[in-house]
Amino acid sequence: MARAHWGCCPWLVLLCACAWGHPKPADLGGQDVRNCSTNPPYLPVTVVNTTVSLTALRQQMQTQNLSAYIIPDTDAHMNEYIGQHDERRAWITGFTGSAGTAVVTMKKAAVWTDSRYWTQAERQMDCNWELHKEVGTTPIVTWLLTEIPAGGCVGFDPFLLSIDTWESYNLALQGSNRQLVSITTNLVDLVWGSERPPVPNQPIYALQEAFTGSTWQEKVSGVRSQMQKHQKAPTAVLLSALEETAWLFNLRASDIPYNPFFYSYTLLTDSSIRLFANKSRFSSEILSYLNSSCTGPMCVQIEDYSQVRDSIQAYALGDVRIWIGTSYTMYGIYEVIPKEKLVTDTYSPVMMTKAVKNSKEQALLKASHVRDAVAVIRYLVWLEKNVPKGTVDEFSGAELVDKFRGEEQFSSGPSFETISASGLNAALAHYSPTKELNRKLSSDEMYLLDSGGQYWDGTTDITRTVHWGTPSAFQKEAYTRVLIGNIDLSRLIFPAATSGRMVEAFARRALWDAGLNYGHGTGHGIGNFLCVHEWPVGFQSNNIAMAKGMFTSIEPGYYKDGEFGIRLEDVALVVEAKTKYPGSYLTFEVVSFVPYDRNLIDVSLLSPEHLQYLNRYYQTIREKVGPELQRRQLLEEFKWLQQHTEPLAARAPDTASWASMLVVSTLAILIWSV
Repeated sequence: MARAHWGCCPWLVLLCACAWGHPKPADLGGQDVRNCSTNPPYLPVTVVNTTVSLTALRQQMQTQNLSAYIIPDTDAHMNEYIGQHDERRAWITGFTGSAGTAVVTMKKAAVWTDSRYWTQAERQMDCNWELHKEVGTTPIVTWLLTEIPAGGCVGFDPFLLSIDTWESYNLALQGSNRQLVSITTNLVDLVWGSERPPVPNQPIYALQEAFTGSTWQEKVSGVRSQMQKHQKAPTAVLLSALEETAWLFNLRASDIPYNPFFYSYTLLTDSSIRLFANKSRFSSEILSYLNSSCTGPMCVQIEDYSQVRDSIQAYALGDVRIWIGTSYTMYGIYEVIPKEKLVTDTYSPVMMTKAVKNSKEQALLKASHVRDAVAVIRYLVWLEKNVPKGTVDEFSGAELVDKFRGEEQFSSGPSFETISASGLNAALAHYSPTKELNRKLSSDEMYLLDSGGQYWDGTTDITRTVHWGTPSAFQKEAYTRVLIGNIDLSRLIFPAATSGRMVEAFARRALWDAGLNYGHGTGHGIGNFLCVHEWPVGFQSNNIAMAKGMFTSIEPGYYKDGEFGIRLEDVALVVEAKTKYPGSYLTFEVVSFVPYDRNLIDVSLLSPEHLQYLNRYYQTIREKVGPELQRRQLLEEFKWLQQHTEPLAARAPDTASWASMLVVSTLAILIWSV
């Protein structure tokens, strides 16, 4: 799990509150920390003065005859994380939270965001901005209808609104005598000017064949085969998500934080391949790798990134049918393709294909998780020695686990911002510390670590919760019930093609039995040196059905507001299940290899089946990770691993329980003998 990402499907981020229900700090929803009614107004020192930039933006709006302008928090590719030069909403408002939509009229400016960010927004925005503590297009449109006159025009950058988001705004404004206006030149960019951070320009590189499941030529042939078999006979596939182009050509870069992508589009036809990107970033070796010097069906023509809209519009003039995945295609492309020439699915064929890993990709991902386990175990061993000294805080801890990962072979940085949370901070499901704001780790509190790495052979994501002192009985019960949920889903056998949503409740059942629950999703797909949250795999209603070869996280949790938080997250491979009778059934094979905290497990709550599963899992960890620790002479870590994977035994009933059982047995014999 990372901060505020995939709880809602990515293309509906403006339509719904994130499905990860976030535990709220006590001060959320209270009095605005600003006081804009005094003269001068009282403002926290952290606010950003936006008067000049707003004035300049309104001048640009006047030139376009606009009554309002929408500024989303997205980029042109619906990336989970966005580059600095795409942080338009943050720049114009001063509010740097990852979720929120800004709207500016000629007289007012407002931001809509969810409860995680209310206090942050108040501390960063000046009195030019109203804060609306709600999300979705409906409250935004309701506000617009009261603030702009009939006949007014609402401008937006079509490359920053998904198809679904545009449709929601358009539908809500219908009949209101207000009009949505698509403006391809972003007005915030014009105001930002030379201060805007530059677009990344690092070289684009190809993954070595050892780290890819197939050559790019094999992948292209596979997609073209799907085009030929499609009943609507598309002549081209348009790829808008950066991960699609990266996967298709086995190319990587570092344009996006935590994701090894580069800004690009691909138009793959039955006879040509057009890659839209900054050509200056391709070395002669990469151009040769892509066969860019020829024009045949297996030659990749590099075209300028900025020309994609015009090129698609020109291609659409012919007798063509363009296949798109609506989930990641922005309105800026969609609006120039005649609807009769569109072939639409929720996800593109590339997104669907890469969701199922072939045998080589599976082996690569598994190998990356073994090395990742070494880094996490090194960190846990270090914590056990240093937390009692009182010298470790959440931020320094996060830096250290990232450092340990960086020392692993094939490492390419973290896969998301590390969640390092102690005590009450762990009750905030997406909390991450900063150098300025963090909490000391203590032997008297729970500590939750949710972290992951990018490696050339795979992407990782794992969460472990630990306690070095004496946990309360409730903490142990809650932890054990979360663990049981993890085990119950991990060992589940279910029919092939079952939706993840159909089986998700197994992760919650042990918590529900005690009247407990968690407010976030239960898992997400994961890529091969791609996204740590890879759609469309997962356990939500808008995820596709489970299939052999998919990888997903399994991550139940429990959060006690103001006290502690628990999450146990593993990555698992969907595999065929062996059943007594013939049939097509699936189950999960866990590929995360870090033991759970024995100090927090209440063995009396575990069934014999749970114990058997745990002990088998611990034996697997010994077999997978133990030799790697020994090979690298990490003897202290090896000893720790052996201790923490000792087989767990069922707790024997105490004397009173044995006496009770004897009485019950005696009564039963007497009753049956009558």
